[in-house]
Amino acid sequence: MPAEAHPQTRVAGDSPPAPLPADVAAELEPPGRLSVTVVEEDGDWSGFGALNEAIRQAAAALARHGLMSVAPGSEASVVLGSDALVRRLNRTYRGKDAATNVLSFPFQRPPGAGPEEGAYLGDVVLAAETVQLEADERGIERKQHLQHLVVHGLLHLLGYDHDTDSEAEAMERLEVDILATIGVSDPYAAAAVP
Repeated sequence: MPAEAHPQTRVAGDSPPAPLPADVAAELEPPGRLSVTVVEEDGDWSGFGALNEAIRQAAAALARHGLMSVAPGSEASVVLGSDALVRRLNRTYRGKDAATNVLSFPFQRPPGAGPEEGAYLGDVVLAAETVQLEADERGIERKQHLQHLVVHGLLHLLGYDHDTDSEAEAMERLEVDILATIGVSDPYAAAAVP
């Protein structure tokens, strides 16, 4: 986790802040802070609603968050794939022969290179069938689950991880805070997401 990131804390029982109306949020979004290219590669994403809008809304919420250090002009790709695609990538790059909901592939900068304006952050790859099944099993809106996984994947591109309990708690708090600004319920309240 980046050293400059200190998760915000809320007192138990505090409600997350009310989401901003879409027109107000759009006016507050820093122009050109994080550009996301959505690539529809594979899988049936028809049950998720307006995909591009949902993904860009999640990415913009992350870029607006006070603890995020996203260089102006940064870019990332969100690849909409199938379980078969994600399983193949997971097997090739992580040695795990199974599909998963989201994979992140941070762009590898040369050693010693810091964040720079216009930097490419990397790729987030989602698996349609797994994302849909998880949402349906948990009784949550597919769009909201998609937005959660986009934020989760983008945080990985920014150097966040959940290898230890403290890292997982910090990352989850960030996800909950970011998602609350766009009206997405706490994804960890009902069930744990890997």
